[in-house]
Amino acid sequence: MSVDTKKISPATSETVAGYSKQARQLREAKMRKRSTLIATFSTIAVFLAIYFLVPLAPGWEKVKQSFFNWEIFQKTFPTLLNAFLWDIAIFAWSAPIIAVWGLIIALARDARSPALFPLRLFGTIYNDIFRGVPVILAIYLIGFGVPGLGLPRPWNSPYIWGTVALVLTYSAYVSEIYRSGIESIHESQRAAAKSLGLNHWDVMRFVILPQALRRVVPANMNMLIALQKDVALLSFIGPVELLRQAGVFKSLFANFTPYLGASVIFLAVPIPATRLADAMMARQDKQRR
Repeated sequence: MSVDTKKISPATSETVAGYSKQARQLREAKMRKRSTLIATFSTIAVFLAIYFLVPLAPGWEKVKQSFFNWEIFQKTFPTLLNAFLWDIAIFAWSAPIIAVWGLIIALARDARSPALFPLRLFGTIYNDIFRGVPVILAIYLIGFGVPGLGLPRPWNSPYIWGTVALVLTYSAYVSEIYRSGIESIHESQRAAAKSLGLNHWDVMRFVILPQALRRVVPANMNMLIALQKDVALLSFIGPVELLRQAGVFKSLFANFTPYLGASVIFLAVPIPATRLADAMMARQDKQRR
């Protein structure tokens, strides 16, 4: 008795675990919709709880008057915006110097010739010192110490020496970011470039740095965000920027609302920059996959 046999083809990519491609896509879309609904309702619930429960606290009225005074907010906000221009100016002239000086320190640490050992030693000691000393201490020591030498104007300006303190400190962190990018390039690329007759600096210039700098852009974006906030620390040595101006208004009105206004202004820069950094990191991860 003959039996007809049918050739059964193995499962293709169209069917996985018993689901067709279309059914799988519908199931994933349904799961995403369900997750979005859960996230939306949980977020609304948290905000409603805060909105209704916080005012029930015994000291809410005093806190509201001290931190959320709309009349004081309206009076002080325009002046705070003008003071923020100093923060932007200090950030604008500090960031390029940090980028260049940090790269120089990174290259010094990467020098491989025995004759350049003093450069590597300098880079190591520099990074150890300025990554170990808190930013505020560096600002105090340089911002008060150097003008104490009796320098003539404008060389005794706190704007100059506060900027120097920020540059010296942040360059140490940025140089390590650069160095991580440099070391992420496979050693075979150096060897291949040298086999073509390139010297160490040409290899660095034409092969290593173009790739390394692209890889560390997201990390350096995060450092720029931190720098923008730490500019406010210069207020401790004299410059009347946003934080200092908010402190003046706090003393004038005996109210903390100006600090809330300063916070709102500070958030206007880091939030978009943070989202941009996140997008760049996500794109970089996607490219590596």
